[in-house]
Amino acid sequence: MLDLMRKHAGTWLVKFILGAIIIVFSFWGVGSYRAQRGNRVAVVNGQPVTMDEYRSSYDRLLNQFRQRFGESFNQDLIKALKLEKQALDQVIEQKLLHEEAVRLDFRVSDSELARTIRDLPFFQTAGSFDPKRYKSVLSANRMTPDAYEENQREAMLQDKLRSFVVNGVKVSDLEAREWYNWSQATMRIDYVLVDPSSMGDGLTPKEEDLRKYYQENRSDYETSPQVRARFVRFLPSEFRSQVVVTPEDIADDYDAGRSEFKTKETVDARHILVRLEEGASESDVAIAQKKAEEIYRKAAAGEDFATLARTYSEGPSRDNGGHLGAFSRGSMVKAFEEKAFSMKAGDISEPIRTRFGLHIIKVEKKTPATEMTLAEATPQIRETLTAERAKTLAFDAADAFYEASFQGDDLGALAATQELTAEETAFFTKAEGPAQVTDKARFAEVAFALPVNEISDVQEMSDGFFIIQLLEKRPASLPAFESVLDSVQRDWLTKQKDEKAKAEAGKVLEALKKGDKTLATLAGQMGLPLATTDFFQRSGTIPGVGYEPALSAEAFGLTPEQPRAEKVIKGGKGYFVIELKDRKQPDDDGFEKVREQIVQQLLTQKQSRVYSDLVADLRSRSEIKIEPGFLDE
Repeated sequence: MLDLMRKHAGTWLVKFILGAIIIVFSFWGVGSYRAQRGNRVAVVNGQPVTMDEYRSSYDRLLNQFRQRFGESFNQDLIKALKLEKQALDQVIEQKLLHEEAVRLDFRVSDSELARTIRDLPFFQTAGSFDPKRYKSVLSANRMTPDAYEENQREAMLQDKLRSFVVNGVKVSDLEAREWYNWSQATMRIDYVLVDPSSMGDGLTPKEEDLRKYYQENRSDYETSPQVRARFVRFLPSEFRSQVVVTPEDIADDYDAGRSEFKTKETVDARHILVRLEEGASESDVAIAQKKAEEIYRKAAAGEDFATLARTYSEGPSRDNGGHLGAFSRGSMVKAFEEKAFSMKAGDISEPIRTRFGLHIIKVEKKTPATEMTLAEATPQIRETLTAERAKTLAFDAADAFYEASFQGDDLGALAATQELTAEETAFFTKAEGPAQVTDKARFAEVAFALPVNEISDVQEMSDGFFIIQLLEKRPASLPAFESVLDSVQRDWLTKQKDEKAKAEAGKVLEALKKGDKTLATLAGQMGLPLATTDFFQRSGTIPGVGYEPALSAEAFGLTPEQPRAEKVIKGGKGYFVIELKDRKQPDDDGFEKVREQIVQQLLTQKQSRVYSDLVADLRSRSEIKIEPGFLDE
């Protein structure tokens, strides 16, 4: 086990973007599943899904969401996102897609694989594949060529399947225009809002009302299951003093990770696009060329380029004065890029042709490529290697401690024999985790999966490595009515106010449905405040109301022929009754400015939907068995 864990210890090293492959070897299976089910969490058409595969998928998702949500990412969000299910679904889908690719006889030959790897820039020196660099980069990331090539081959195989499925997907201009009309339409509404917080008059509960509510909503007052655990932690920060980094180590890492210390040459430019289809007729080309040359002469004569772009450009950057920002080689179509990089700051090009049309380019700024010297990069490399090696030492110590343990041992006593400290938690829930650890969600997940007295494998957390032993479990329980009386009374009152507000709004709606009075007239007669919004779009916030998707969806179902609401709408602030005030469709000029963007957006969506449909179909035709209890809360 020690050799295998060390083989996988590279998960914390500096990661290179190795094609589409991200390999995570951080975790082993949790106690009872490894012991009882041979490290298997599911079976897909007879093929096992291992705990290692699941954990890699889970870790990848966890890191993605942490980067997206930052400090707001917590256990509640993990639960809401159903991260465990997402992770397992991803592994299952990968296996199904592999089977389908094999069934369709897709293959990745050795020559294809070799060509793809040779073309990856981080394996090249001076533009050519460098075998020494290839091995060095993989070694720095604790990967063997065999392991990397196997995963790269799998990614290429699934890319072939995806291309086969989505290449026939097209988006017409009519589809783009229909979507534009749908998404950019605007409207105003009259509305009456009945706020539940204003409905408290005369609401005094009796004890029997509260007891009945308590019995009907028992699950709302149950305490969550709790556990108590003992653990030993191994923090990399405590091993830094043992790390030795030599000048040779730094030089080797500099050579292996040279791309980290480089910045590419960039050009910051604006452009004016005169749109011209690739197969345009000679007359259309002549017209476009004449227009582009006239714009060029204005720019060359000193007229403000950004103003000209806003006036004449037919590209998506028009509203931004044609500004494209800074870009490096490989970011733009070839002809455009070659011209831009051949120019000096302040130069304006004559019209050049690409598949999009004719471009007049103005270079705002050029930034040369830079490369840190070994001396400049040394502090960064030293810190990186120190952190990596300290983490390796921490893992080795944790692994040695685990190898010395036996299931049923007292973790505290074992720690004392090695002059280590075993800590104990108070009882905690799965949602909260123990107070004294940083990665509460991960710790709780491991602890809740352990039987009492069982010791976990080495578990990597955000701040180090942990060995965990479960000491005690408490099942969920229902507290006595008297102990939660205040909560019950508060919940009962909230429900009664809500029901009263809904009923009041219902009265307004029924009167409106009779059709002889407008909402404004009814509101005045019933003493309810009427409000009118400014124009708003389907997916935006509603002026004076805020973001209310249900209200917006109902509003955009109204028409001049049927301007009155068919139902009361529940929103964040209460219950709404609405009536159409005015509606506008977007203009043609606006569509032409964004047509290309919309086509690309819809194409991406359609391709994704087609691919998702394939996955759904494969799942429906497959035998998928998840180990009992694996995803249970």
